[in-house]
Amino acid sequence: MKNIILGLGVLAVAVAIFFGVKKEEKAEVVADCGKVVVGEMNWASGEFLARLDGLIMKEGYGCEVEYLTAGTMPQITSMNEKGTPDIASEMWANAAAVAIDAAIQENRLVKLNPSPITGAGEGWMMSAAAAAAHPELKTIDDIIARPDLFPHPEDPSKGGLHTCPSGWGCQLSTNNLFRAFDMEAKGWKLVDPGSAAGLDGSIAKAVERGENWVGYYWSPTAIIGKYDMKLLDFGVKWGGDDNWHKCVVKPEQECATPKKTRWVDSEVYSVVTDNFKKSAGPDAMKYMKKRIYPGNVMNSMLVYMTDNQAEGEDAAIEFMKKHEKVWTKWVSSSVAKKIKAGI
Repeated sequence: MKNIILGLGVLAVAVAIFFGVKKEEKAEVVADCGKVVVGEMNWASGEFLARLDGLIMKEGYGCEVEYLTAGTMPQITSMNEKGTPDIASEMWANAAAVAIDAAIQENRLVKLNPSPITGAGEGWMMSAAAAAAHPELKTIDDIIARPDLFPHPEDPSKGGLHTCPSGWGCQLSTNNLFRAFDMEAKGWKLVDPGSAAGLDGSIAKAVERGENWVGYYWSPTAIIGKYDMKLLDFGVKWGGDDNWHKCVVKPEQECATPKKTRWVDSEVYSVVTDNFKKSAGPDAMKYMKKRIYPGNVMNSMLVYMTDNQAEGEDAAIEFMKKHEKVWTKWVSSSVAKKIKAGI
């Protein structure tokens, strides 16, 4: 009997040691996440997505999180050349498709999902007031023929096409398409919004005053959540991959003769560095691949940010509290418990 008891005791100690080691190993996996730099794009949805990813990485997976704020081109260049940030939560890849594809082929970057947000898209849009008052304006050429309907804010004798802030990939593509459609010769000038807030403000001001507005915009945004904007038909066929990727998305000095084309089909996805893929662990990668936001939920959160002057992290916490059924599908129940306790 003594031998049996002794044997059971040894077995119990062995089991305890075994499970103790397993727990330590599990803790090490979480600790191995280490420092994670999240790329925070300088627009509202990009800020919100980055902060939510950062919060989940910190509270759910034990990562030490930092943020790097910049536009599309600086972010992708830094990820490609320096390996930081580790995560780009909302990468609008049209402006950098060639560079991203090359980095993926060379195992520096990893593309995770077809779109982190449903219903995402971009192009040239006009205000609902303009569309309602002038149903004949169906294509870009129709718009171009009527610069008088869209007066430039600083030079009303010219039509004003609102472009993107400096550093955004859409600034290059909009400016080059402006040249491709020969808009300057037809009585138009570009309107530089100066910032994301300036672009949003120009739309809000026009819509609330019932004025006409035309220029670049995208969805999801608080603006699309609050106001009705019409996506315009360019009225021309796709001008070819070379025209877009080797000219339209390049600086003017690298795109001497852009050709007319419709806007490229939107490619929006999350990107991580190969180093993050290796170091963050399989659970964190599963989360990054699974988290896709319903477009209507995203628009509502961006309206929340605007109406409450909330920053990305405030919105991330509000989202977690208000839309628990959405985000808890992206993580395990144990990780969800940690996150709830942390916020």
